Amino acid sequence: MRILLLASAYNSLTQRVHGELAGQGHEVAVELALGDEVMRAAVHRHDPDLILAPMLTAAIPADIWSARPCFIVHPGPRGDRGPSSLDWAIMEGATWWGVTVLQANAEMDGGDIWASAEFTVPPACSKSSLYRTEVADAALEAVLAAVARFAGGRYRPEPLDYGRPGVTGRCRPPCRQADRHIDWLAEPTSSVVAKLQAADSSPGVLDVIGGTEYFLIGGHEDDHLRGQPGAIIAQRDGAICRATVDGAVWIPQLRRRPASGGPKTGKLPATRALCGSLAAVPSIPAPLAPGQRTYQQISYREDSGVGYLEFSFPGGAMSTGRCRRLLAAYRHAQSRPVRVIVLGAPRDFFGNGIDLNVIETAADPAAESWRNINAINDLVEAILTTTGKLTVAALAGNAAAGGLMLALAADQVWCRAGAVLNPHYQLMGLHGSEYWTYTLPRRVGTEHAARLTSACLPVTPAAAVQSGLINQVIAGGIGDYHAQVATLASQLAHSPSYPARLAAKARDRAEAEKRRPLAAYRAAELAIMNRNFRGPGQPYPRLRRAFVYKDKPRQTPPHLNPPPHQNPRRVTQASAPHTAAPRGRRVTIADSQPEHADQVSTRPPGRRTAGRVGVVSRAVRRRAGRTSQD
Repeated sequence: MRILLLASAYNSLTQRVHGELAGQGHEVAVELALGDEVMRAAVHRHDPDLILAPMLTAAIPADIWSARPCFIVHPGPRGDRGPSSLDWAIMEGATWWGVTVLQANAEMDGGDIWASAEFTVPPACSKSSLYRTEVADAALEAVLAAVARFAGGRYRPEPLDYGRPGVTGRCRPPCRQADRHIDWLAEPTSSVVAKLQAADSSPGVLDVIGGTEYFLIGGHEDDHLRGQPGAIIAQRDGAICRATVDGAVWIPQLRRRPASGGPKTGKLPATRALCGSLAAVPSIPAPLAPGQRTYQQISYREDSGVGYLEFSFPGGAMSTGRCRRLLAAYRHAQSRPVRVIVLGAPRDFFGNGIDLNVIETAADPAAESWRNINAINDLVEAILTTTGKLTVAALAGNAAAGGLMLALAADQVWCRAGAVLNPHYQLMGLHGSEYWTYTLPRRVGTEHAARLTSACLPVTPAAAVQSGLINQVIAGGIGDYHAQVATLASQLAHSPSYPARLAAKARDRAEAEKRRPLAAYRAAELAIMNRNFRGPGQPYPRLRRAFVYKDKPRQTPPHLNPPPHQNPRRVTQASAPHTAAPRGRRVTIADSQPEHADQVSTRPPGRRTAGRVGVVSRAVRRRAGRTSQD
């Protein structure tokens, strides 16, 4: 079937839907909803059987939804309506939620229901993490069901009727800053944390610190710290801790409110955003052991001969300081009497590579880029040269660019089925490092490595395991993920073949070092990266700035829709097309190969037309032969 994805951004959910539908053999095109005329032109150009909007913040024009079936993915249960569904769910303490696929009509989120899926809301979960995990899982389930029902041609969608059992939602207003306002002198910690988590990572909670307005991004309760309500009482790893009436909350990031007509501002570690105003605020080191409520980017624990090194960085961004702290924790794990080290986040992002926001605001962005890439390289090198233990990268969520290449340094890469992988750098005008010119070809071969890094498209875990990019897909939701990882890691640690595996690993590393030292890969990659960072006319500064300040693209990036003779469904499988990246020469893997997709960067209406489903199903059958050959 020919499907057009209309989206306000090619975000992780849109990428996942794109990859899964293409993997099922559908002919999928993507168009950013950059205006009514753009959407009309896309519909005319692609002539879709179905239009699907995984993430849309603009209304689909009436002349489109009245003539074509348009499915909207709404992040709320049946009957829920409005643009702030997840915000209200978190602020009101919902314990379960849902996703609904409905047909666009003239009433916002009021169209006929094609499918829905529900999930449990984990406690103390931020909006962005919930969206990328439980919401994304439920959305995909509902999308696949809706598409299958539509393709079958016999299913009749359910009109929205609040009298029906199971229609539990309601129409909710937009969540405004007045609704998010924090009264530090009166509100309990639970209320403060809920408001902060519901605004993460956008729009943030508007507040005043030291006479300046900032948007507060993220919130983590602390079990022990106390102080004058509203006061900043501690700092740690870039975060600040503010006291509440009955406790304290850590705030990892701030974004200064831009002046009217002034320059845009980006998110920064809170301590960096506040510059030198925290001299009198004590710095409290984070504990390495888990188990208490606090703000902890890195933790380490052991169980059954396995060391679990967990890390979670805002937005998956791995700044210089974060990489250095993670390397120190990894050295600690190396010193422990464990047989296997498992690295990964407890949920959400594994990593997205160097921290573009910190780099953009540095006094010398090129110098900070250089420090950052070397810091992550030091971590990758430590993992690659570990011969006394087996290592596993466990990906609970998305990974891109340098973050994904960091994972490839491990002996085994296990990936949750719901993750989205982006093994490329070129969309940020960078060549990339992290020893990828060594680790990626040894997993997928030189030819496929070149395709992956130049196509600049997402890869599904199913396609990744087929190509050898990863070793194992872990099925199921995030609730089952940790138990499966623990079982697999324990089996690996206590396998009778463990000594032989360890010996083979040491032998292979020594032989590879003789053929070409790791230092040679690093030097070749960094030589090109240095040009990317400092060379005249390089696109990296411009692309980095656009990413940090969320500049709106002027058109849909051409790499999302390869020419018709290049099958879009292969994008997420073994033979992604080699499409042009932003400016700069094309480089071969031997030369090292051009960096960055780092941090790859709801909706409205439509009306069902009587008889349209049957008409479309006949059109699908007429096109079946052509689709199967494309």
